[in-house]
Amino acid sequence: MSPARALTASLPAGSLPAASLPAASLSTASPGSGEALHVAVVSDAWYPQVNGVVRTLATTAEQLNRMGHRVTFVTPDRFRTVPCPTYPEIRLALFPDRRVTELLDAAHPCAIHIATEGPLGYAARRYCLARGLPFTTAYHTKFPEYLQARAGIPLSWTYRMMRRFHAPSSGVMVATASLRRELEAQGFPNLRDWTRGVDVGLFHPRPSILDLPRPILMYVGRVAVEKNIGAFLALDHPGTKVVVGDGPQRTELMRQHGDVVFVGAKSGEELAAHYASADVFVFPSRTDTFGLVLIEALASGVPVAAYPVPGPLDVIADSGAGVLDEDLGRAVAGALRIDREVARARGLHFTWARCAEMFVDNLQPFDGAVGQRQAA
Repeated sequence: MSPARALTASLPAGSLPAASLPAASLSTASPGSGEALHVAVVSDAWYPQVNGVVRTLATTAEQLNRMGHRVTFVTPDRFRTVPCPTYPEIRLALFPDRRVTELLDAAHPCAIHIATEGPLGYAARRYCLARGLPFTTAYHTKFPEYLQARAGIPLSWTYRMMRRFHAPSSGVMVATASLRRELEAQGFPNLRDWTRGVDVGLFHPRPSILDLPRPILMYVGRVAVEKNIGAFLALDHPGTKVVVGDGPQRTELMRQHGDVVFVGAKSGEELAAHYASADVFVFPSRTDTFGLVLIEALASGVPVAAYPVPGPLDVIADSGAGVLDEDLGRAVAGALRIDREVARARGLHFTWARCAEMFVDNLQPFDGAVGQRQAA
């Protein structure tokens, strides 16, 4: 398989339609020009991982294809990898620089977006800097807080590393205004807004599939320490707590909380049906940058209970679709009184089409031939 074909093949079959526009015809496109772009997206997070980063990138790419743009992915499935310590399902590329260079040279993109700060992200960053090519990045994950929670690494150390990574970026895309303010205070430059969307055709109110004592309090997402799920499971509240998802902390939490229903990871219609079966969606995380699960729950007609932190603050705002409180139990009690139609209305506010439009507006296109001439 040729490098160019390998790139487009990195997306699961059927996820994105094949683009027919040749790269040479795309080299002078720019955001807002009405012309098609050929965007290379480099990400250390990709299938079979199930998380917000992967869903955001894949769905944004689908929208970009519908808009007439072409998206090429550089992802771990094209490299020799090793499992990430403590997260074996996350694969880290080994010595990726040469292969990244081959793939990007073959693709001839007219814009490069680096989605993650992992081995592939660093290799793509070096590629762009060596050729004087502009690129954009995104701040998907609060790694400083994540590493502090898991390994006790001081926030200042990791923020210094993250600032250095993003400093040359033409635009650092962030999902919420709260996160933007936090990063501005940490000295991050060139911040750009990039919201998220929800498939309102999939996630919508429907009859419950769960025959459990009410109210049903539900968490959906990765079952890991940085998600702070223990704060939810420790609540003394009538009804049933349900956890939808999998992860490294699941066995431990199942052992500690025998009264909680763990249903494992779900997807598609089955996931949507579980959302709609809840009476309240409980989001205990303090480290997410957005929380796609929040708007999936809202679109399903389920009010939200969460802490007043970035992500929930921006998603709920003054909509009345959820209750944010430092006392999570009090937030749950308040959310139970919210009309489900109010939650659904807030979910309809977020669209993937708008997400894709903002992504394009944030890109920094260049002549696709420039990098090849400079590398020669």
